Amino acid sequence: MSEKEKPEIGSITWFDLTVPDAEKVKDFYSKVVGWKSSPVSMGDYNDFNMNSPVSGTTKAGVCHKRGSNSEFPSKWLIYITVKSADESAEQCSENGGKVLVGPKDIKGYGRYCIIEDPAGAVCALFEHA
Repeated sequence: MSEKEKPEIGSITWFDLTVPDAEKVKDFYSKVVGWKSSPVSMGDYNDFNMNSPVSGTTKAGVCHKRGSNSEFPSKWLIYITVKSADESAEQCSENGGKVLVGPKDIKGYGRYCIIEDPAGAVCALFEHA
């Protein structure tokens, strides 16, 4: 991905939900919202992209609370693009927040961390490769 193709720093670029039973929850959102799911192999199980029933464009993810996601909170999580996950995690800690997960690499995609702000709200910060 070139610099021109990368999302703008500060933009919300992804949403996902990590839960103990992604199979059940993806079916719930398929019925309630109309999203169509497509599997994303995680090795011995699948997480799911949730796609628009109109365009087929991926809109969000529903993930199992396993493997690299085992530490994630069971809630909808927004991903905000940052210049550096490491620098942002450091700034989080220095400014009254908590780093809950990471910073960690996602091979081929970039680096992320999950933080909690001073008010208790949780989000992920993502540095694109």
